[in-house]
Amino acid sequence: MVTAVKRGLYGSELGTNMVRTALAEGVGTFILVFVGTAVASAATLALPIAGEPSNSLAVALAFGLILVALVSALGHVSGAHFNPAITLALASTDKFPWNYVPAYLGAQLMGAILASGTVWLAFGHQAREKAALATTFPTAGTGDLQAFLVELILTFILVLVVVSVATDDRVPASAAGPAVGFTLAAAILAGGPVSGGAVNPARALGPMIMAWQFTSMWVYLVAPIVGGILAALLYDRYLAEADKPEA
Repeated sequence: MVTAVKRGLYGSELGTNMVRTALAEGVGTFILVFVGTAVASAATLALPIAGEPSNSLAVALAFGLILVALVSALGHVSGAHFNPAITLALASTDKFPWNYVPAYLGAQLMGAILASGTVWLAFGHQAREKAALATTFPTAGTGDLQAFLVELILTFILVLVVVSVATDDRVPASAAGPAVGFTLAAAILAGGPVSGGAVNPARALGPMIMAWQFTSMWVYLVAPIVGGILAALLYDRYLAEADKPEA
């Protein structure tokens, strides 16, 4: 009797490899959060990058570019979620097995926490005291509901791109990494002035735990999950059935 192999994103095969795929998720989330929050912490501390202080553009590019690389490097292993919102969105539409969800969420959170601890070690106590390890908060003058709406919309956009390029065979495989990475960079640029542009509960919670600052935590946990599930349902139940118009 041949057991069917469970398929994940980007051609990954889940099968009985829960430990290995979860480890890949943890490592990938660690790299994503470490690179992005390291640049964000440097920006807050006005530390130089190639001679000039880093800025918000550098933060978005750091997250986006490293995600392009990670999708290419680990997409075929674990599906390159690196984001609980993506994992739960895919599971909600039966594109990912529910029995893998706890392992993936745990690995993603642990990767983010270790990444934030590494940023603390790399940049010293100022990174925690002055930059809060790049923890995302609603910006001055922004209420929780505003931040919630922005995080929901931006995660909706991110997950819509992920599920469209990674679950639809009509999309060339080579398009996945750049599409997902560039979308994340654009989301951070758009959301940064309002919510900080987390669009990822693990990325938000890792620095919060290590900096021990939990302002508006519910926003960064609930909004991305809701936005991600809505995007996955829209594509799976409606958009995926569409064909482009023929001339």
